[in-house]
Amino acid sequence: MDVLIAAERIDARVRELAAEIARAYEGKPVTVVGILTGCLMFTADLIRRIDLPLRVAFITASSYRGETTTSGRLEIRDELLPDISGRHILLLDDILDTGKTLTRVVAHLIDRGAASVKVGVLLRKIGRQEVPFEPDYVGFTIPDKFVVGYGLDFNDEHRHLPFIGVIPH
Repeated sequence: MDVLIAAERIDARVRELAAEIARAYEGKPVTVVGILTGCLMFTADLIRRIDLPLRVAFITASSYRGETTTSGRLEIRDELLPDISGRHILLLDDILDTGKTLTRVVAHLIDRGAASVKVGVLLRKIGRQEVPFEPDYVGFTIPDKFVVGYGLDFNDEHRHLPFIGVIPH
């Protein structure tokens, strides 16, 4: 496996993002919401470095495909989400790919009463986006390669890697 982004570069960028986020949210009631499972490493490292009081919650967002190859309806499960009415939400995800999931989750959080929703992604993949969506915070922009590590998986493997690697074809 080729290393695309080394662990040291990830750590440095997460520290930069944390400082930027802390400045942006100073004095505001923040709830960090991570989209499981890929965001776990990114969320854990980022929130430890954000020097603000904040709440942390998680949701899941899954497309069920059944027997077809087209993606199905997106199901958002938010039973782990506290009351977010009037709170500023920082939504975190591992990767911005097509943009469909993030667009729907942002709308869901606004429907639940969030005062605002900003989005942070560890990775933004170039060439895959199908809907217009601009994240507020981006760790790294990467080429259209299949990547794993630092929370991202292939068949539930490789999430534990401290770096972002490219799976060879």
